[in-house]
Amino acid sequence: MPATPEALDRLPRLRLGKLPTPLDEAPRLTRLLGGPRLLVKRDDLTGLATGGNKTRKLEFLVADAQAAGCDALITAGGPQSNHCRQTAAAAAIAGMECHLVLGGDDQPPIGNSLLDLLLGATLHWTPKERRNARMDELAEELRTAGKRPRVIPVGGSTPLGAVGYVAAMFELVGQLAERDLRVDHLLLATSSGGTQAGVVLGARLAGFTGKVTAISIDQVADADSDEKFIEGVCGMANGAAELLESEIRLTTDDFATNYNYLGGGYGVVGDPEREAIRLFAQSEGLLLGPVYTGRAAGAMIDLVRRGAFGEDETVLFWHTGDESALHAYAAELA
Repeated sequence: MPATPEALDRLPRLRLGKLPTPLDEAPRLTRLLGGPRLLVKRDDLTGLATGGNKTRKLEFLVADAQAAGCDALITAGGPQSNHCRQTAAAAAIAGMECHLVLGGDDQPPIGNSLLDLLLGATLHWTPKERRNARMDELAEELRTAGKRPRVIPVGGSTPLGAVGYVAAMFELVGQLAERDLRVDHLLLATSSGGTQAGVVLGARLAGFTGKVTAISIDQVADADSDEKFIEGVCGMANGAAELLESEIRLTTDDFATNYNYLGGGYGVVGDPEREAIRLFAQSEGLLLGPVYTGRAAGAMIDLVRRGAFGEDETVLFWHTGDESALHAYAAELA
């Protein structure tokens, strides 16, 4: 296995996660679907306020904010944002204020938004299209009040955030080597793209030989939007490569993204998500979330049934940890 880039160890890092996360077999689900061998990378168990993939990004993002002398974090997301929940938890650990800009009308606290409040965050509701502008306004308000804020983009999706998933790929490749396992396909959910960027770059740096496919969980309007999204993901990956002092540069052709499972749009639970959540729960005792992992797992299940993978192949599903939002979707899942 290639050595971890020395630059990775030199970057400021606040240890927030319980790492490495487990790499689990899913034998009953494998038998139930009658397809390839299924593995699950359990980033729902990173341990930060119920866990999730954003923990890996925040280890670098919050440490960088601390190094710059910041004392407040500002970020944004949807009402059930997993990124916002984990940012609030990271801010509490770091002794920093946390301000969350949530898109939409003020709603009663439930699911992640309840956890945000319990973690000490201040919630600011605004129309979704104004989230970025509202973050900038908040930053100026806090500076005027004598604070030193750091704005973290939606999803923590920046080149520095993507570094967290470069490190995760070295972790995974090490686990596979220890158990003499080969993975032919790696599937994960993608939205803001930072996790996808880090995984694809990390796969190249760590020598992972399987095919990485991201399942889009966002409604994409047209081909131009798809192209713009992948260009942004590729740019993040190459920015992360620069931070790691690597000469590797990726192109948009390196990013396989499946847009066939968008359903009713972001946060809309349909039959594929319902089935995936129940199958994982009732076969492996494993909870998926209603927005991200439920949709990506629904895609994986359908692809298995369609024969997209060989029966002798191994498919790894990367659980990015969004099950705490289940409580807010009780009516759709009951």
